[in-house]
Amino acid sequence: MAQQIIELTCPGCGARVSTGMATCEWCHKPVVITTFNSVVDMPLPEVNKYANSYKKDLMENPEDKTLNTSIAMCYLKLKLYDKALPAFEKAIEDNFDNSESYFYAAVCLLRGKKAFLAQRADIDKIEEFINAANMIEPRGIYHYFWAYIKQDYFERKYLNTSPSYQECLANAEQMGTSEYDKKMLFDLLGVARPAGF
Repeated sequence: MAQQIIELTCPGCGARVSTGMATCEWCHKPVVITTFNSVVDMPLPEVNKYANSYKKDLMENPEDKTLNTSIAMCYLKLKLYDKALPAFEKAIEDNFDNSESYFYAAVCLLRGKKAFLAQRADIDKIEEFINAANMIEPRGIYHYFWAYIKQDYFERKYLNTSPSYQECLANAEQMGTSEYDKKMLFDLLGVARPAGF
């Protein structure tokens, strides 16, 4: 079934646009946010403006998959993890073949804190999400994030785990995880990058 196209107000300039448009013809800003890279360099007040616009549009169209993913990406950029997580879980429900939704949901579960401080139930859910993301589309950044979880939670607590963080890190390196992706991950997590990472 094709995604329904709906009319909405451009979050950037207020012009009438639709979810079928990639960018607004007036302000040339994105109409919907489909990847985190779309908001990574956006100033926080602008991201907040987008989130508020999507929130209003979701009240009129609560089942729109595109708007749901868009607001999830905005909440993540704003580090509103408790709002982003249910939006990503809804995005997973709407499209279970999108590996990024699983990955970003896993990131949200840390809530801007070190993995070492997380509850075991959250770590188990993170691993479940990372495994799902890797089954859909194996990416180096997913293995890199998993290596961090393995090192900061399991290794620091002297818990046995398989694969080890070294194996996950080796997989990430083998898959060519860029320095930019590594930096972006720890910026997104809001924690310092451990030595050796």
